[in-house]
Amino acid sequence: MSRYTALIQWSCNTDSFVENKYSRAHSWTFDGGMTVAASSSPTIVPEPWSDAANVDPEEAFVASLSSCHMLWFLSIAGSEGLIVNSYKDNAEGVMTKNGSGQLAITQITFNPKTAFDSARSPSKIELAELHKAAHDKCFIANSVNSNITINPDFEE
Repeated sequence: MSRYTALIQWSCNTDSFVENKYSRAHSWTFDGGMTVAASSSPTIVPEPWSDAANVDPEEAFVASLSSCHMLWFLSIAGSEGLIVNSYKDNAEGVMTKNGSGQLAITQITFNPKTAFDSARSPSKIELAELHKAAHDKCFIANSVNSNITINPDFEE
């Protein structure tokens, strides 16, 4: 069993807390020492009480899923003898009401573009199979109820 930790810190900077007029800016500090500036999404809590420059939990959720998928993809491609030169994914999450009427990120779409070494590049079918295998192994994807769509393509 593995454990993962993050220290989430926030402090009040106003006398208007009970009026819901306080900064949602806070920080996430991870076990390796990296600190990330975080905030609520300005689409949920308007500025100035949110900080659009900071990472919000919804963005982090989408990035976490995409990152996990990519790391499995790279591992599987390497074990198949493929050399990946680059990988980029313009991932997107959509928040709507779920079947219970609660707001949730219900749809996540990965749009990975991958470039391979010219010595050996997979076919489109093999590329799709690699992404399916990566999706099946991603523990973050296995932990959520969101519908995840993958639209793989080659980088031009």
